[in-house]
Amino acid sequence: MAVESPVNPTSVGLQVFNDVGEEEIRADAQQYAGLRRMVKQRGLLDRQPLYYSIKIPLTVAAVVGSIAFLVLVNSLWLQLLNAAFLGMVFTQLGLIGHDAGHQQIFSSRTKNDSISLMVGVLMALVPSWWNDKHNQRHHRNPNRIGEDGDIDVSFFAFTIGRALAKTGFLKTMASHQAFLFFPILMLSSISFLFAGIHYVLSGKEVRYKVIEPILVAIHLSVYFGLLFVFLDPLHAVAFIAVHHAVEGFYMGSVFAPNHKGMPILEEDTPMGFLRQQVITSRDVSAHPITDFVYGGLNYQVEHHLFPSMPRNNLKKVQPIIKEFCLKHGIPFHETSVMQSQREILGYMHKMSAPLRKKQA
Repeated sequence: MAVESPVNPTSVGLQVFNDVGEEEIRADAQQYAGLRRMVKQRGLLDRQPLYYSIKIPLTVAAVVGSIAFLVLVNSLWLQLLNAAFLGMVFTQLGLIGHDAGHQQIFSSRTKNDSISLMVGVLMALVPSWWNDKHNQRHHRNPNRIGEDGDIDVSFFAFTIGRALAKTGFLKTMASHQAFLFFPILMLSSISFLFAGIHYVLSGKEVRYKVIEPILVAIHLSVYFGLLFVFLDPLHAVAFIAVHHAVEGFYMGSVFAPNHKGMPILEEDTPMGFLRQQVITSRDVSAHPITDFVYGGLNYQVEHHLFPSMPRNNLKKVQPIIKEFCLKHGIPFHETSVMQSQREILGYMHKMSAPLRKKQA
């Protein structure tokens, strides 16, 4: 059965599917197969080479421009603005790496891997770690306890049970997690860097065992080399702090609305693929600016149903998914940017309430 009842409308829908049997799961699989056939027939799973042939070079050009600015301009305040700009560009790079990891860009695995490795050297990101964390674990079982590492975070508690299990410093952090959520997001990019390095050093399965760690080493050497050659040491440290704070905040803000505050499932909760992907995901209302800022991940339901779909087709498939869910009585949750943040913070505040009561 489900663990928690989130504070948004889909919590009602979750109860409908609490006790499903093998027959319902088979029906769910048949419905998904029919939906996939319809989507494929409309060409929405076809690769979009023109879109990415524009998107990728423009993003890389922005990185090059930021580096040129670093080398040519001698002003601390302008360089701090450049650091913030680079943080945003790195997040856009990460979103391209995300697409490559899902095989959205090319039909060839090798070509997609080449984009992942390019993003890896530019961002110091280990592609194998990301694919294991995101593709293999999160996408297969979103918001499922014991399976999805995105809801098993030391500083946060996404269920009351996890909150009550906290002790010491982590307990204090969790009790005020709604207020600390966005500040802690600023550490996301640093967390990704160390998680990737730990993944390689711990002997986990790395697809490119030699290349991936070398690319991280190249990034760190060039990154710190450029900063400490062209900036005073204290200015370089300030640049690093602003860059990674902006990148972490932006990256975390893009991923947080996807599932945070949505229904969470126990490890043994029976549920078919189709319903689990829809019920645990949240769409953020479409707008050209939102689509760009979120890199298409504001269409989270659609992305989870069809991870290999190129991001510029997600908007096109959304009306089909909405109509399908309405027809089959599957709760589909979509809300605005601001409301998604209110739902996340409200949910986190609710989950940590027992800790505050104990402190009172």
